[in-house]
Amino acid sequence: MIPARMAWILLLAAGLLEIVWAFTMKRSEGFTRTGPTIFTLVAMAASFGLLSIAMRTLPLGTAYTVWTGIGAVGAFIVGVAVLGEPLATGRVVAAALIVAGLILMKVTTPA
Repeated sequence: MIPARMAWILLLAAGLLEIVWAFTMKRSEGFTRTGPTIFTLVAMAASFGLLSIAMRTLPLGTAYTVWTGIGAVGAFIVGVAVLGEPLATGRVVAAALIVAGLILMKVTTPA
């Protein structure tokens, strides 16, 4: 088992890598472009690996929820900022609710 602080850092890194692989998956155009496809697979493997290490210390529900939340909100931000996806009030509220849930999950987890 690793210290809780390190588990949270690894979980954050895993979540950031989830954003990377989501973006590069989009760029791979359905895995038809070699470079982005390889980058996607490497980022996925690293993200899953870091998540699995964090799960040695953190509860499953907390780790998985935070990991997917970071990825979801981050992918939303990248989609709007980099890919020009629409920014609608409802989408912003949804992302804010996810962030609020992540904060609540973090502060109520004993590890």
